[in-house]
Amino acid sequence: MEDNLESVMRNLGIAARQAAVVLAKAPPQQKNDALATASAALLESKAAILEANEKDMQAAVDKGLPDAMLDRLKLDDQRISAMARSLDEIKELVDPIGQVIGQWDRPNGLRIQRVRVPLGVIGIIYESRPNVTVDAGALCLKAGNAVILRGGSESFHSSRKIHACLVVALKEVGLPLGAIQMVPTTNRMAVGYMLRDMSSYIDVIVPRGGKSLIARVQQDARIPVMGHLEGLCHVYVDRAADLEMAKAITLNAKLRRTGICGAAETLLVDRDCANTHLAPIVTELLDAGCEVRGDVATQQVDQRVKLATTEDWSTEYLDSIISVKLVGGVKGAIEHIARYGSSHTESIVTEDAAAAEAFLNEIDSAILLHNASTQFADGGEFGMGAEIGIATGKLHARGPVGVEQLTSFKYVVRGNGQIRS
Repeated sequence: MEDNLESVMRNLGIAARQAAVVLAKAPPQQKNDALATASAALLESKAAILEANEKDMQAAVDKGLPDAMLDRLKLDDQRISAMARSLDEIKELVDPIGQVIGQWDRPNGLRIQRVRVPLGVIGIIYESRPNVTVDAGALCLKAGNAVILRGGSESFHSSRKIHACLVVALKEVGLPLGAIQMVPTTNRMAVGYMLRDMSSYIDVIVPRGGKSLIARVQQDARIPVMGHLEGLCHVYVDRAADLEMAKAITLNAKLRRTGICGAAETLLVDRDCANTHLAPIVTELLDAGCEVRGDVATQQVDQRVKLATTEDWSTEYLDSIISVKLVGGVKGAIEHIARYGSSHTESIVTEDAAAAEAFLNEIDSAILLHNASTQFADGGEFGMGAEIGIATGKLHARGPVGVEQLTSFKYVVRGNGQIRS
């Protein structure tokens, strides 16, 4: 296979393109039956998946991968059950294909409709999270797309076992196996081939992983890319914030899961509430085991606070580390986020409706929250069943990439003999 990689990748592309034609016309019930079958197969294969995951985990530990990546990689009964539930939730979503999302009549009698259609073939390149195999495969299938999955080498065994469950489902309902394929090698040259040499097969690339992976994809791809470079998310505690709410939201936003792109990396506190809010929030973070890197004012709150550098304001830690800074009200928070943010997710904690509206209206990020944790930046939490990732660009999709974001549209025009003068 390593000596014949070009042929292997080309065959994946041909099979995906052929499958995409079938999927575009597949009835909703057939796709839903596949998702239900895959959910059952996952639960039946728990032991085998966990055994494969143990291999991956041991290899990752031996390689010295950081805790954040180990957390992403690890599977247990609960996480496999969550993957199965995700399949069930996606099954219950309204099938987007064929939906009329706009229609109008012209004075000349023409009836114009905008109708949802699949994107075609999607290439998904991801790193350590084996659950992406399920989410990506299911979402693409529901939206009538074929998908070529290229998981990271660190999750190779886990992802293959999970992919096998999806293959069982495709066979069971009579859908082409080319609908959900996995690159069968850890050779990194396969990624380059997908990015540069498969434009005749793949319609869009979706990367999901660390900054270096996504930067490479965006730099090398000759195919349209949906994705984000990094998740530099902020929580801003306003002068009108309820203190207990601010503490709870900040701790959850930072520490619930530190290795996800929706984890908060910077806490901004209104200078006008520093005397009442800064110390309690910082102390709770420190006591919970979070390293705090703060400006001079924050450092004076607790001797455990380390002095932040300029680099900290633009660092995605993906770890139990947070930078903290005092700002001049909501205007100061907006200015800081505009300078250092990555257009991913930001949250304001306040009881002041005017401050909240200014924050929500003036910040140009994909997801903005009021009095809620940044960890809600997730397609499942948005009611999408799951997501492939968070898109921070402004073309095509933005925010969680779910079923609807994996479609395009066409115009259908009906007349009764009209000709143009």
